[in-house]
Amino acid sequence: MGGGDPAGRLVRPFTLTGGRTRPSRADFTLITTVTAVDPQPVTGTRPQPEDTRILRMCAEPVAVAELAARLDLPVSVVVILLCDLLEAGRITARPPHPVTRTTPDLDLLQKVRDGLGRL
Repeated sequence: MGGGDPAGRLVRPFTLTGGRTRPSRADFTLITTVTAVDPQPVTGTRPQPEDTRILRMCAEPVAVAELAARLDLPVSVVVILLCDLLEAGRITARPPHPVTRTTPDLDLLQKVRDGLGRL
Protein backbone atom coordinates (compact mmCIF):
# COMPACT_ATOMS: atom_id res chain seq x y z
CA MET A 1 0.00 0.00 0.00
CA GLY A 2 1.27 3.46 -0.89
CA GLY A 3 1.31 6.30 1.59
CA GLY A 4 -0.11 8.90 -0.77
CA ASP A 5 -3.38 9.60 -2.47
CA PRO A 6 -4.10 9.41 -6.23
CA ALA A 7 -2.76 12.97 -6.67
CA GLY A 8 0.60 11.86 -5.30
CA ARG A 9 0.43 13.83 -2.05
CA LEU A 10 1.98 12.18 0.98
CA VAL A 11 0.27 14.49 3.46
CA ARG A 12 -3.49 14.58 3.87
CA PRO A 13 -5.15 18.01 3.65
CA PHE A 14 -6.43 17.91 7.25
CA THR A 15 -2.83 17.47 8.39
CA LEU A 16 -1.85 20.71 6.64
CA THR A 17 -4.42 22.62 8.69
CA GLY A 18 -3.59 20.96 12.01
CA GLY A 19 -6.97 19.23 11.94
CA ARG A 20 -8.89 22.49 11.64
CA THR A 21 -11.93 22.41 9.40
CA ARG A 22 -13.04 26.05 9.61
CA PRO A 23 -11.13 29.25 8.85
CA SER A 24 -10.43 31.61 11.75
CA ARG A 25 -11.84 34.57 9.81
CA ALA A 26 -14.20 35.32 6.93
CA ASP A 27 -11.92 37.46 4.74
CA PHE A 28 -11.70 35.07 1.80
CA THR A 29 -14.02 34.31 -1.10
CA LEU A 30 -13.10 32.46 -4.28
CA ILE A 31 -12.22 35.73 -6.00
CA THR A 32 -10.41 37.46 -3.14
CA THR A 33 -7.00 38.58 -4.41
CA VAL A 34 -4.03 37.52 -2.29
CA THR A 35 -0.53 39.04 -2.44
CA ALA A 36 2.59 38.18 -0.46
CA VAL A 37 4.00 40.98 1.68
CA ASP A 38 7.43 42.11 0.52
CA PRO A 39 9.65 42.04 2.47
CA GLN A 40 8.35 39.24 4.63
CA PRO A 41 8.11 40.04 8.34
CA VAL A 42 10.86 38.59 10.52
CA THR A 43 9.37 36.11 12.97
CA GLY A 44 10.71 33.34 15.16
CA THR A 45 8.61 30.69 13.45
CA ARG A 46 9.68 29.07 10.24
CA PRO A 47 6.97 28.81 7.55
CA GLN A 48 5.72 25.36 6.65
CA PRO A 49 6.50 24.06 3.11
CA GLU A 50 2.92 24.78 1.98
CA ASP A 51 3.18 28.32 3.34
CA THR A 52 6.38 28.82 1.36
CA ARG A 53 4.69 27.54 -1.81
CA ILE A 54 1.74 29.88 -1.27
CA LEU A 55 4.03 32.86 -0.67
CA ARG A 56 5.97 32.11 -3.87
CA MET A 57 2.75 31.88 -5.89
CA CYS A 58 1.48 35.11 -4.33
CA ALA A 59 4.47 37.21 -5.39
CA GLU A 60 1.97 38.66 -7.88
CA PRO A 61 -1.73 39.03 -6.96
CA VAL A 62 -3.65 35.78 -7.37
CA ALA A 63 -7.25 34.78 -6.67
CA VAL A 64 -7.98 32.22 -3.96
CA ALA A 65 -9.62 29.83 -6.46
CA GLU A 66 -6.59 29.96 -8.77
CA LEU A 67 -4.25 29.42 -5.85
CA ALA A 68 -6.20 26.33 -4.75
CA ALA A 69 -6.10 24.95 -8.30
CA ARG A 70 -2.34 25.51 -8.59
CA LEU A 71 -1.74 23.87 -5.21
CA ASP A 72 -4.11 21.00 -6.04
CA LEU A 73 -5.77 21.43 -2.64
CA PRO A 74 -9.39 21.98 -1.64
CA VAL A 75 -10.34 25.66 -1.38
CA SER A 76 -11.35 25.14 2.26
CA VAL A 77 -7.83 23.97 3.14
CA VAL A 78 -6.21 26.84 1.24
CA VAL A 79 -8.45 29.38 3.01
CA ILE A 80 -7.38 28.04 6.42
CA LEU A 81 -3.71 28.32 5.40
CA LEU A 82 -4.32 31.83 4.06
CA CYS A 83 -5.94 32.87 7.35
CA ASP A 84 -2.78 31.81 9.16
CA LEU A 85 -0.60 33.76 6.72
CA LEU A 86 -2.83 36.85 6.97
CA GLU A 87 -2.75 36.78 10.76
CA ALA A 88 1.07 36.42 10.64
CA GLY A 89 1.27 39.51 8.41
CA ARG A 90 2.77 37.52 5.50
CA ILE A 91 0.02 38.27 2.94
CA THR A 92 -2.56 40.90 2.13
CA ALA A 93 -6.08 40.06 0.97
CA ARG A 94 -8.17 42.33 -1.23
CA PRO A 95 -11.86 41.54 -1.47
CA PRO A 96 -13.55 41.85 -4.85
CA HIS A 97 -14.99 45.23 -5.74
CA PRO A 98 -18.70 45.34 -4.97
CA VAL A 99 -20.93 45.28 -8.00
CA THR A 100 -23.63 47.91 -8.02
CA ARG A 101 -26.78 47.16 -9.89
CA THR A 102 -27.96 49.90 -12.17
CA THR A 103 -30.94 50.14 -14.40
CA PRO A 104 -29.94 48.80 -17.81
CA ASP A 105 -29.74 51.29 -20.65
CA LEU A 106 -32.66 50.00 -22.73
CA ASP A 107 -31.65 52.09 -25.74
CA LEU A 108 -28.19 50.51 -25.74
CA LEU A 109 -29.64 47.02 -25.34
CA GLN A 110 -31.99 47.63 -28.30
CA LYS A 111 -29.03 48.73 -30.46
CA VAL A 112 -27.08 45.61 -29.50
CA ARG A 113 -30.07 43.41 -30.27
CA ASP A 114 -30.62 45.11 -33.64
CA GLY A 115 -26.91 44.76 -34.45
CA LEU A 116 -26.93 41.06 -33.60
CA GLY A 117 -30.03 40.59 -35.74
CA ARG A 118 -28.10 41.78 -38.78
CA LEU A 119 -25.43 39.09 -38.38
